[in-house]
Amino acid sequence: MQDCPAIRIFTKIMPLGFSFDIAKRIAFNKQRSFSRFIIRLSIAATTLSVAAMILTLAFVNGFQQTVAAKIFSFWGHIRVQHYEAGKSLIAEETPFTYDSSISHIIQTNNNVLRVQAFATKSAVIESKGEIEGVLLKGIDRGYDSSELKSFFTAGNWLQFEDSNYSKQIIVSKALADQLNIGLNDTLKVHFVSSIDDSRTYRKLQVTGIYKTGIEEYDKLFVIGDIQLIRRINEWRNDQIGGYEVFVKDYTKMDSVSRQLSEQLPVEWMSRTIREVYPNIFDWLNIQDVNRDVIFIVMSAVAIINLITCLLILILERTRMVGILKALGADNWTIQKIFLYHASVTTITGIVLGLILGVGICWLQQLTGFIRLDETSYYVREAPMIIIWWQVLAITVGTAIVCYASLIIPSLLIRKVNPVKAIQFR
Repeated sequence: MQDCPAIRIFTKIMPLGFSFDIAKRIAFNKQRSFSRFIIRLSIAATTLSVAAMILTLAFVNGFQQTVAAKIFSFWGHIRVQHYEAGKSLIAEETPFTYDSSISHIIQTNNNVLRVQAFATKSAVIESKGEIEGVLLKGIDRGYDSSELKSFFTAGNWLQFEDSNYSKQIIVSKALADQLNIGLNDTLKVHFVSSIDDSRTYRKLQVTGIYKTGIEEYDKLFVIGDIQLIRRINEWRNDQIGGYEVFVKDYTKMDSVSRQLSEQLPVEWMSRTIREVYPNIFDWLNIQDVNRDVIFIVMSAVAIINLITCLLILILERTRMVGILKALGADNWTIQKIFLYHASVTTITGIVLGLILGVGICWLQQLTGFIRLDETSYYVREAPMIIIWWQVLAITVGTAIVCYASLIIPSLLIRKVNPVKAIQFR
């Protein structure tokens, strides 16, 4: 009994005495009783509740950060381009000449990590008699490909030429499967000129295949040389479509975007990727609601089970309560007996729940045994990110809420009549 972890915890954080000694004897009494089953059930319910809250929080953290990271890897955190009222942000941009002063304004912001130029162009890919509309994202040789390469399933990055445009293209796996495209295949990519609506095409070789798992990207975008877009649109070599801005801390991208909007000329606009793809981020935010619902349900389950457990303990020990009152014990002393007992049950359940929840998170991180439908959830494995202060908040918060809720049923002891309690069967 003295070696029980829950007992050792309470000997350090709560004063011991007569009430604790009796509670210890009751808690570890090996005599068969209905209350023993209820106590075990309460421990199991508390364990599952704490484990479920830890798993939920770890999954929501991991899911939101993993999906958001995929989105940011493809388009950065902020897009800066010319302002056009009523124009969709997912469309061909109005070209502008590369402006070192604009670039300087962006790069001198302390929260900005890097800035990259881009342009997009609507196109139609033709392969083996099949066609599909896409949006070509044009980049230059200075583009940082480290994050996009993590999505590659086959092939290599673009090879840029010094004088002409690169005749290579990177397509998504979804598009490759749909059009039966293989690595090193040559595709016809059809364009419509933005100057005179004339139609032309270029033959481009597939040098790489990527898969982000985000349908909005995989079914729409291919990656090529920005020089090709300049040639089709008859732009000058110093014209681009906009800037991708990567920030050091993605949680600050809204404030950085506001700062840039205030500093840039009026004909420019700064928009976060959350504003470009609001449907994805709104869906991610819904996970917070799901998390809160699970927290409320699991907390209610734990509290109801512990209150039921304490009520049964009190009813089963009614004669003992009567005898203690007859011997002169005050109400609070008797209340502490049952509070100590129920608290041991609570702490035992919390500790077991902590071990179970964190254990499953670690196992998932190591093995990825929990699989998801990537088409629906954008990830193949359930991502788990453990934030330790949140785990500590769950355990401490559960202990405080459960202990506070136990005080209410313990007040029933004050209503017990010693004479009637001693006669109770």
